[in-house]
Amino acid sequence: MSVPLRLRARFGADGPALAAEPVTVTVARVVRPDQREAFERWAEDVLEVASGFPGNLGASLLHPGPDSSEYHLVYRFVDDDSLAAWERSSERRSALAHVQPMVDDERYARVSGLESFFTRSAQPGPRWRMTALTIAAVFAITSVLQQVVMPHLAGWPLEARLLVSAVVVVLLLGHVVMPALTRLFAGWLHPSRD
Repeated sequence: MSVPLRLRARFGADGPALAAEPVTVTVARVVRPDQREAFERWAEDVLEVASGFPGNLGASLLHPGPDSSEYHLVYRFVDDDSLAAWERSSERRSALAHVQPMVDDERYARVSGLESFFTRSAQPGPRWRMTALTIAAVFAITSVLQQVVMPHLAGWPLEARLLVSAVVVVLLLGHVVMPALTRLFAGWLHPSRD
């Protein structure tokens, strides 16, 4: 339970339930040189199984550079519960048992909510496209805010109006607008390299 939820529960404040946030997990594995082909076949199978799990938003394999043998498997789920179901699954346990002899090292990283807004995609596209989409989103949010909300706050001190503006822009950008726009424009943001 997060700190804000504990505080609300302790003080009896009933509010709307917080919306679930997408969760991204990256697992980096250093693969033994003689096991690369076997690992790639294993990863393809595991990613296919993970992609079929309820709540999965995508799964991909990032190949190492020329002087590395570190692969990255990236999983994205709609929320913590969906990720937990995948992580507790018998399919994942079986897959992990098969991969252990192929790897020398393994690291696990997890991000959610605003953290994932600042991480690079598993399949990065041209950075200028994400920049252009972010500018368009900020422009739209601030335009509506200035025309609809700020006239009602004209008597407030400048600092208070700026704080309201910053809070609204960041919350909408990180939790509503950018997640929706990145799904809507996924093909444009991450063009196929085929």
